[in-house]
Amino acid sequence: MTITLLLLFAGVGSACLGSTPTAPSTSEPVAVAETLQGTLSVNGARTHSFTVDRAGDVTARLTILSDQAAIVGLGLGTWNGTTCAIILANDAATIGSSVAGTAEATGDFCARISDIGLLVTSVDYIIDVSHF
Repeated sequence: MTITLLLLFAGVGSACLGSTPTAPSTSEPVAVAETLQGTLSVNGARTHSFTVDRAGDVTARLTILSDQAAIVGLGLGTWNGTTCAIILANDAATIGSSVAGTAEATGDFCARISDIGLLVTSVDYIIDVSHF
């Protein structure tokens, strides 16, 4: 029995001698896309939180406003469960405007849209957020 096991291990070892080691696969990070939507009222603000699982680029882009001429505030920040601490802001955002930065660590982040005093009626919006 002992001789059989030794021969078995010898056979396995010789089979590995001819193989070439391969490096572990390192796949490129895949961007995560999130759609944030709602209605922004006159003199109002809306905050949406999201989680970033990898350090990397984070972008919030205002893709739809029901009033295409509306100008609003758009910001990105960190979320502590209660408050969105804005780090990047565009205080004159229109359709197509974005704010972008780099998350240096994983964690909870937020996107915020706000009336900067120019809305005369509520507007529906969509913000597309991408991150890694």
